[in-house]
Amino acid sequence: MRNLTGLLFAGGLGFMLLSIAINLDFGTPTMLIGGAIQSNALQKTGATNIVTSVVLGYRGIDTLGELSILFAAAASAGLILGRRHTTAGTQTAGGFVLRHGGSMLFPLLMTIGFYIIFHGHLSPGGGFQGGVILAAAFFLPLLARPGAQLHHGTLSLIEGLAGASFVLIGLIALQQGKAFLQPMLIQDTLGVLLSAGTLPLLYLAVGLKVGAELASLLSHLAQTESDA
Repeated sequence: MRNLTGLLFAGGLGFMLLSIAINLDFGTPTMLIGGAIQSNALQKTGATNIVTSVVLGYRGIDTLGELSILFAAAASAGLILGRRHTTAGTQTAGGFVLRHGGSMLFPLLMTIGFYIIFHGHLSPGGGFQGGVILAAAFFLPLLARPGAQLHHGTLSLIEGLAGASFVLIGLIALQQGKAFLQPMLIQDTLGVLLSAGTLPLLYLAVGLKVGAELASLLSHLAQTESDA
């Protein structure tokens, strides 16, 4: 019976895909929205990376929703894992190479993370990618020094201020008669750091929020793993 159900599902899915394929006019895709974005994104957002224009300009509310989902996931994981304290003297620090390598890589990862965040409108990258690198920069010392902890109060403050700044920039755009999160302060010169106006600020808020949330989550996981 189970095999028959699987065959019926596969047959129905195949019939649906075949019906769609038959009615598609291959070779002349109707990219109405995509074509409009490609034609106007450079002038309207000042970002040479059109992906950034879409993520922060044309679908900024969706990005805000993604940040909310990430916050809910990190908060839920933190509540489930809780705060566990390790027994003193039961853990040993990492080796010489790991400890000193972690200290040397921290400023390098921070520099790379912020570079990717601030240049997300010029080249591949942005707040989400840079935020993950920032989280890794703070998590690496925890691997090198078991028992060390991040200050979750500071991470919560950074995460809250970053999220509030993202929304505030959108509200300022509304106050000026624009759409929510519509890019402002656009410059005519493309390819320079300040050409995209408020988009780098939005990506900075995204990067700090993602970095703080992931760093806090990884810290909770590290503490739980060390207690196991």
